[in-house]
Amino acid sequence: MSRGGLMEPVAVGLVGAGPWAERAHAPMLSRGPHTRLAGVWARRPEAAARLGAPVFERVEELFDACEAVAFCVPPAVQAELGVRAARAGKALLLEKPLADTLDGARRLAEAVAEAGVASQMVLSLRYAARTRDFLARCREIQPFGGHAANISGVLLGDHPYGTPWRLEKGALLDVGPHVIDLLDAALGRVTAVRAHGDPLRWTGLLLEHEGGAVSEASLCMAAVGDPPPATFAVYGRAGSAVLERYDDDPLVTLVAEFAETVRNGGRHPLDAAHGLRLQEIIAEAESQLTP
Repeated sequence: MSRGGLMEPVAVGLVGAGPWAERAHAPMLSRGPHTRLAGVWARRPEAAARLGAPVFERVEELFDACEAVAFCVPPAVQAELGVRAARAGKALLLEKPLADTLDGARRLAEAVAEAGVASQMVLSLRYAARTRDFLARCREIQPFGGHAANISGVLLGDHPYGTPWRLEKGALLDVGPHVIDLLDAALGRVTAVRAHGDPLRWTGLLLEHEGGAVSEASLCMAAVGDPPPATFAVYGRAGSAVLERYDDDPLVTLVAEFAETVRNGGRHPLDAAHGLRLQEIIAEAESQLTP
């Protein structure tokens, strides 16, 4: 349907009402013109009430009120409820990581494939204009190597995003999907990973890519002070490319692409199957860090 030639906004239900839902997901889905926030379900209804949309007592009632479901909950909860939403025929906007375990990620990706519903990952770096310029430059320079660093203090003190699953799993499962995904896009499909260190302190990754390129990544969420922003650098036979900062609001592009994916019924490159591939790489790295 359309209004005056414009695509009807996609009605999206939001699962979750924590700090990131309040800061990012609810405003992103509410402001239009591509989507409207049809309602919220959360385990704490009082938190959901702050998001300015109808609050549903049962998640199935939320599914009935929307065309698509956005998730902003811990990975284990996303893995469980995402399967139920897919089986209800809803398109899915999924946070990273896809699940807390590889088995959970497989179940969710399989449910999406079996239901034939649209899916898209909130890998926010990938929707920024500067990131896309960086990746275009990488394609020009015949890349053979690169490195990345994502350092923060999220696991320290009273950080609002120092949630239980992050405190348990650490940097590899939290920021690992962002870093691996971007190096994968810049240098070619990741074919192997070697890992060392400690996810709760410092984790180092050595990635091998199709075509022979290699890259290194440093991940840490226990740094004291004010660490520099995440950086990515790629080197090739015809030059180099560096990404240090990205646009303030890549979510504008993200939500527009999600609405288009839902309306057109097509696949997005950053879908649940892509999220599963990232989780497979992370699971292999985790197995190498386990005593």
